[in-house]
Parts: sequence; C-alpha cells; structure tokens
Amino acid sequence: MRKWIAGVSATALALCLATGAIAQQADGGDRAPANVIDYKTWDGYLGGVDSSQYSALDQINKSNVNQLELAWEFDVGPLRGGHYGFRYNPTIVDGVMYVVAPNAPDALIALDGATGKEIWRTTFEGRIGNRGVSYWESKDRKERRLFVLNNGRLRAVDATTGQIIPGFGPEGGIDLRDALSREDRDKVRPLQHDNPGRVFEDSIIIALPAGNYDYNSSPADIHSYDVRTGKLNWVFHMVPEKGEFGYETWPEKDHEKFGGSHNWSSFTVDPELGMIYIPTGAPRFDWYGGNREGDNLFANSIVALNARTGERVWHFQAVHHDLWDYDLPTSPKLLTLRRDGQEIPVVIQPTKMGWLLVFDRRTGEPIWPIPEVPVPTSTTPGEKASPTQPIPSWPPHYARQRFTEEDINPYLNDEDKAKVRELLRTARNEGLFTPVSTQGTILMPSENGGANFGMVSVDPVRNRLFIVVRNYPSFVRHIPNNNAAAKEAMPNSDLENVQPYASPFDFMIQSNGMVPISPPWSTITAYDMNSGNMLYQIPNGDEMQLAAKGITGTGSQATRGGPTVTAADLLFVPTPGDRKLRARDASTGQTLWEYDLPAAGEGTPAVYEADGRQFVVIPVGWEGQFHQGMDTPPVPETMRYMAFALPKAAN
Repeated sequence: MRKWIAGVSATALALCLATGAIAQQADGGDRAPANVIDYKTWDGYLGGVDSSQYSALDQINKSNVNQLELAWEFDVGPLRGGHYGFRYNPTIVDGVMYVVAPNAPDALIALDGATGKEIWRTTFEGRIGNRGVSYWESKDRKERRLFVLNNGRLRAVDATTGQIIPGFGPEGGIDLRDALSREDRDKVRPLQHDNPGRVFEDSIIIALPAGNYDYNSSPADIHSYDVRTGKLNWVFHMVPEKGEFGYETWPEKDHEKFGGSHNWSSFTVDPELGMIYIPTGAPRFDWYGGNREGDNLFANSIVALNARTGERVWHFQAVHHDLWDYDLPTSPKLLTLRRDGQEIPVVIQPTKMGWLLVFDRRTGEPIWPIPEVPVPTSTTPGEKASPTQPIPSWPPHYARQRFTEEDINPYLNDEDKAKVRELLRTARNEGLFTPVSTQGTILMPSENGGANFGMVSVDPVRNRLFIVVRNYPSFVRHIPNNNAAAKEAMPNSDLENVQPYASPFDFMIQSNGMVPISPPWSTITAYDMNSGNMLYQIPNGDEMQLAAKGITGTGSQATRGGPTVTAADLLFVPTPGDRKLRARDASTGQTLWEYDLPAAGEGTPAVYEADGRQFVVIPVGWEGQFHQGMDTPPVPETMRYMAFALPKAAN
C-alpha cells in the first residue's frame, strides 16, 4: 500500500474557528502531517487513498515518451446493464491488476500487469461499482482483500484467489441499509453506486448513496466497517439527527424523511493525521427546496472526520441550500504548501462552479479569504434561497461562468442559433447562482460542468494542480408536479405555496450533436498552489468532425477523462472527442506524444510498474458522453483496457 513516510516534525497550531468552518480537537489534529510520500504504487482508486493521481515513477520521461507503444490490451466485452460509460480506474498491487468487466452480470478480474493475461475472474449477480475497488492487506501481507459494492452489499474478495470471503458480514456481504436509523429502511432500495470507498488502517469506510433522485431519498451516511469481520465501527449522519450539530439547518417536521447530501464520487484519506475529507452532494430534491428551509448541512460541503471515530473535526459548506445540483464532485487533494517561510498542510476542493477551495487541512481555516457574496433571489413560489453564497477571493476561477448571445456556438446552423438566441432572451440568466425558475433558468457552469470526478491531479513535489474542465451550460425549469404520490413523498409538504416540482434539465444538445456554447468546451488548467497563480490554460483535445475540416483547438466536448501527472513532469490525459491519449509536458502543456484510440477514453490513466517496466493503462470504450449524435466513425462493440510502455529494448 502507499507508504506515508514521516518527514516533518510536529508543530503546535491552535485549532481555529474559520468562516463557515467549524473545528474541534481531533486525534493528531495539531500535528503537521508527513510531506514525503512513496507514490510508486497504484493500489487504489485514483492512485491510492490520497486521491492524488500522481506517480513517482520516471522511467517514461520527456526524452523517451515519444517511443511509447501499446504493450497489451484486454477485451472485457460489451457495455451492458445500466452502466453509462466505461471509466474504471484499475488497482495494481505487486504487478497484479484488478479490473472490472461491466457486462451485467459484472465481473471482477485479476490480470498480469506486465502481459494483460487473465489470472482469475469472479462473476457477481448484478452490478458492481464501475469506478474502482478498495484494497487492504495485513501488516505481514499474508491477508489481502478487495472490497466491492455489489447490488448494495459490501463484499470482501480474496485478492489472491478471487473468492468471496464468507466471514465478512452475514452471507458473505453487508447490506448497507442495515445501519440506517430510519424505521422504513426495509422500503429503501438497495444502496448501490460507483464510489469504491477507502481503506484506513483495518477499516473499510463507505459512503452511502442517496438512494433516489427525487424527494423520496435516504440520508447518505458514512459507515466504517472492520475489514476482517464486517462489524460496524461507526456511522456519521450527513443529514444530522436530533441532538447532532447541524440538525437545526433542516426543518424539524418530517426531518427523518430528508435525504441526499451524498458523497457519490469519492473521498480522500490523510493517514498521518488520521482524517478523511468527504465532499458531499446536493440535498434532495436538488432543484427545489421550498420544503427544506435552511442551509441543509452537510450538503455541498467538505467534511473532515476523525477516521478512527467518525467524529466531525471541521466542515465548510460551499453551497448553501443548493438549488443547482452543485455537488462537490471531485476527491479533495492534499498538498503541503510553502508560504511565508512556513509549510502548511492543505486540502484542496475543486467545484462545479469553477473555483478551488483551499484549507489548512488540520483546522479548516481558509488559506485565502472566502467571503459571503449576495446572489440572485428565487422567483418560484415557496422557495427561500440563501441570500449569499461563499465565493473565494483566490485562486482565479478555471471554468467559464456565463453564457450570453455572444457565446453561441459558431458551428451551429442558423436555425439552431436562432433557437438558442430566443431561449437566452426568455430564460433567467443573471449569472452564477441564478435559481431555477418556472420560466426556466440558464446554468453556467451546468450541473455537469466545471470539475467532475477523477478530473483533478496534483504534483506533491512541485506543488502544482492540474484540472480538466468541462464548459457547457444547461437549461432547467420548474414544472409543477400535481401527482398525489409526489406530494406524499415530499417531506414537510404542507407549507403555504410549497409543492413538488419536476425539474427536467436540458443540456441543449443541438442538431449536429454539439453543445450550444462556443469553444473551448474543455480545457486543462495548471496552478502553482504555493501562490495560487494560474500557470496556463489550454484547450484539451479536439472534436473529430471539426478537426476533419481543419478546425482545431476547440477542446473535446463533455470530456470525462482525468489527468495523471508523474515525477518526470509528464501529464497523461485521454479525450473522447478526438479519441486520443496524450502525454504533455506538465510545465507547459505542450503535447509530446499522442495515440489514436479505437473509442473514447473516459477514465483516469493508472501508472504502475511490472517486471521492471513502467506502464500507463486506461479504459477505452463507447462513443463518449454527448457524442452519440455526432458525425464520427463507429466504435468497437466491446470495452477494453489498453496498457502502454516503452519498447523493451528502450527500458
């Protein structure tokens, strides 16, 4: 597993009360964490529990990266069973790679990382998570386990044989609903999602999904289980229960029926401090909150917990009373910044809105001020939107935050341009945090824009951050839902002027398959995090149907490929619009190597070593999000993992 090597002496730091951040003493909370880490392994989602998407391997470097070639590929069959895309980030331990085949029934497969040959395969009934798995090993390395979520049951798998371990929970698995405090938990559907959880010491920590997308959802608690027995260690309630901090930020009536606030993407562990940093999603229902007056903690927050006890150390809410589905969708990133002659351990939280939130990760104190700023008010009956939202003063934002007639996509036909222009003239479009309305509202960035899961990496040596950005808007409108079942499912629904609303969101894909806004549709932004300065922002890839006409530099539309940076100052990023994997000079963004993929690459490259060779592997398959209506070549019917390395003679 990734080794955290002690390299910093303890310092005394008083825990402080920051704006929007609540702090309390935690185990190790006043000690500076280690700043020297062994990053040569890739033993978990996004590289490991630190979520860095960084590798210390440097066999592949700027002088030889142009020699990279396909070393092997492994076909896992067609995409089936409700999976939307192929984004799995492999886990590799001692040269053995663990991958998923999303075929319904799904399979967990062990491969020889040097050759791609199959070692074992375990097929499950139904779905398993499609982003990653968690790995644990005992101190003597004799016990090795993988943890997967399978149809809402957490299962432990012997990493050597692939056999499900029967002694982990009843009947070889733990139903995540069992620890819900709701009396009607038996009516909650199985709690399945793609978040693989994280291992800390001898615990597997799992974030529960919200269950449903509408009002009738479950609270997305955080559970910690013993890795050997499955015994529940602790529970943290993301919708606080009576007597817990934050309870008063929700209505008291029907309090037990409110849900959401889920960590659907992933979270990050600091093993040295013994803390976990959890970014959360929107409260249910995402687009209307007339029935849930208040800030709705711990929705849309970064929550720092004591990993051993589940106690809250501090939190910061990035969006009050969310009405835009502005989840915090990326794993927080850990760095140790050098400022004014001091080393400050920080946690960095990217957002859909387009900015970075940076905190001292021991206390939650912001590194740069985050003032509360007045925002537009709601016009929907019964809604009580927050009058202010926290907007950071620094670093500069990385995403586009407006969509006007001047920004209409020039590559649309005249009829489509006219329709978009008319929509912009009739919708509410007052900038960021304009609430959804009955007349319709333009969201820019959209609820699917800005930063998203797996799309941020950090270089802990150079203290740089790299972020892949999606730039496109959406149109969302409140439509009264007079269905009696909807009213019954809505908590606290008997308030004056409050009723359920349907809120269909429209990404406004045009007749040629493109989004309505002008390019760049995706960028790569690099930051020097010591200063917060932006080093560069460049288009991320192209679109095949435009590149064929000589139009380049547009960025790839709706990309979901994440960046991985290495000690050799290389940045690997796949793009779906032109179906390429690129290696860039991380200092400048210049492309040093690129490879034509047979389909979209939408995952995060994993970097590892096997048999003395450094490899880069990515999942490849289907057309990519928002590319089904474009004029592009067909893709293979099956998904595959593709691994790249230098020729053996060059190693």
